[in-house]
Amino acid sequence: MKPHCNIARRLFLAGLAFGALTPSRVAAQADASNSNTPRAAESPDLESKRAETYYDYMMGHIAEQMYESTSRSEYATQAIDFYKKAYALDPSSAVIGERLAEMYWKAQRLNEALQEAQQLLKRAPNNLPTRRLLGRIYLRSLGGVGATGTNGSAGKEPGSQEIPFGQAEIIKRAIEQYREICRLDPSDSESALWLARLYRLQNSHEKAEEVLRGILKTDPQNQQAVEQLTQLLLDEGKSANAVALLEGIVQHGTPSASLLSLLGDAYTQAKDLAKAEKVYRQAVALDPSEMNYQRGLGQTLLAEEKFQDALSVYQKIAENDGDDPDTYLRLAQIYRQLHQLDKAEENLLQARRRDPRRVEVIYNEAMLYESQGRFEDAIHVLSDAISGIKNQTASVPSSARALAILYQQLGQLYREVQNYPAAVNTFQEMQRLGDEEDRRARLWILDTYRAAKDIPKALETARVALEKYPNDPGLVSSRAMLLGEKGQTDEAVKILRSQLTGAESDRDTFLSIAQVYERGRRYKEAEEAAHAAEVLPGTPRDTEMPLFLLGAIYERQKEYDRAEEFFKKVLAINPRNSMALNYYGYMLGDLGTRLDEARALVQRALDEEPYNGAYLDSLGWVCYKQNKLAEAETFLRKAVERESHDPTIHSHLGDVYFRSGRKDLAAAEWEKSLAEWHRALPTELEADKVAEVEKKLTQVKHHIAQQKPAGEDTKPQ
Repeated sequence: MKPHCNIARRLFLAGLAFGALTPSRVAAQADASNSNTPRAAESPDLESKRAETYYDYMMGHIAEQMYESTSRSEYATQAIDFYKKAYALDPSSAVIGERLAEMYWKAQRLNEALQEAQQLLKRAPNNLPTRRLLGRIYLRSLGGVGATGTNGSAGKEPGSQEIPFGQAEIIKRAIEQYREICRLDPSDSESALWLARLYRLQNSHEKAEEVLRGILKTDPQNQQAVEQLTQLLLDEGKSANAVALLEGIVQHGTPSASLLSLLGDAYTQAKDLAKAEKVYRQAVALDPSEMNYQRGLGQTLLAEEKFQDALSVYQKIAENDGDDPDTYLRLAQIYRQLHQLDKAEENLLQARRRDPRRVEVIYNEAMLYESQGRFEDAIHVLSDAISGIKNQTASVPSSARALAILYQQLGQLYREVQNYPAAVNTFQEMQRLGDEEDRRARLWILDTYRAAKDIPKALETARVALEKYPNDPGLVSSRAMLLGEKGQTDEAVKILRSQLTGAESDRDTFLSIAQVYERGRRYKEAEEAAHAAEVLPGTPRDTEMPLFLLGAIYERQKEYDRAEEFFKKVLAINPRNSMALNYYGYMLGDLGTRLDEARALVQRALDEEPYNGAYLDSLGWVCYKQNKLAEAETFLRKAVERESHDPTIHSHLGDVYFRSGRKDLAAAEWEKSLAEWHRALPTELEADKVAEVEKKLTQVKHHIAQQKPAGEDTKPQ
């Protein structure tokens, strides 16, 4: 059954549009191709040809719409036949060629389209319209590349007829067509943009950049070329080049919101977050309805740790796009940073409802449970997620990456609860996922043995790992740190110094050297290495660790004023640095000075990490110094639960028991403290503290023996 001709004529005469493709666009194409002939001089034959072209185009379009609404193949055949007639009458019309290519795609007749176009090119190799049609067909066959066309399917349909070669070959052939198009028509910037996209798909980044810079040479304000080139530079990590490109355009005109957003992306990659925030805010002001600009701003504010501002942005995004799980995930992260854990959990549940299998959601859920001290819940969530992925598609690369993330987090959780065998087993599972995962897992296994104070196994793990990855800097440095733990300071430093390259990346190596010297009690050399890390170029945040380490080094030498100076410097850069807050507060508390200030500092550290055993010990010790024994006992008992092998915590708890009159419990804790000191690594052993505990234990045992009746067992229960 054919579409009623009168309907087609009425539609044509009324000039009605169908989607983005209209008779006026066809007319414009025809006018452009005949621009040397004034309309008044057109012959009756030309007018008749024009009318016939319009008619065939409109009949094709109506048949195309009938095919879309009914899926009946005869309408597809009619549409193609009419478009072919129209294209034969006006082969220069890109609009008709576009519809023909689109219709071939919808009808799953790509091979016919290719054969027809290739026959035309054999007769006329410089036939530009045919090359454009062939290029569009290749683009349509790639689907996801984003070829032109408003209504076509973007993917392969069941039973579709494929082009008889793979994607790499399709890209290659599409490139050939678009290179010829650009040669035949150097002014065709749209085809040049497609050529650049295809080069990027082929990973021919230099060729893509050359094409894009060629476009910008003749048209510096071509926004699509600017956007493509910027994204290309960012993908290659050339953030400085991307910034220079965009800043030059922004400074010489009125930038669009999309260009400002791209500049924000470039600043973010260059770690210039203040400038990124500024341009994202400008983009949002120009187009508040575009959620991607809001997301860029929100992510930057989150990276800047401006949590309240980030919260406001993501709340607006949630109001406008309530279906995006990423928005609720970011809200959960913000609430966790603001210590509003109930709201964090609410938003994680919202994210999980929208995307229950998303690894990042599961990962953050486990981190939230860890923040709440719900370690078993966190382990359960990760274990279930791992089992679910393994039972489905563990062989898929993306699944392997997801498993690696989950295994790493699960292994770290097992370490956190001091279940070292389970941690090692988990990291060994991670090793099976590929070379990169194997390399990282070996580092975690090595560090797990170190945490368990099993240095021989840690060194053996390092030796075997270095046989497979002899030049891996992480493994080399970790082995050196283990030698430092054993007291082989000079050998460890020699290995670490061999890793220095004269680049900014040397900061971590200098920090490792400083720690090795500090553990070896060679404080002067430790200071020099820490200062070397401090003065390397970087952001203020890059100096946090060197400054903290200097504070610790001076505290170890009992230079408390200098230690305080450096802890204050760290906190001036980052008031939430929990390590500096804890160390500073503990130092003041141990000295018995400014105890209220000491308690406030340690409490701030615990606000960041509520279940950190070392921080709980610090707070308990400050309470002890304040003679608040009940509070001290509460915090120290929690600390022992978290760090059962820490000799200092056991010693502190023993002091609390002794002062509160429970001498038998004090003796028990001091015995545990001595047992842990005897297990300590050589660099951890502090002889003066061991002697102090031994003295207290001897005295309390003597006192207990004197209090007991003759003949009764004097061992503390």
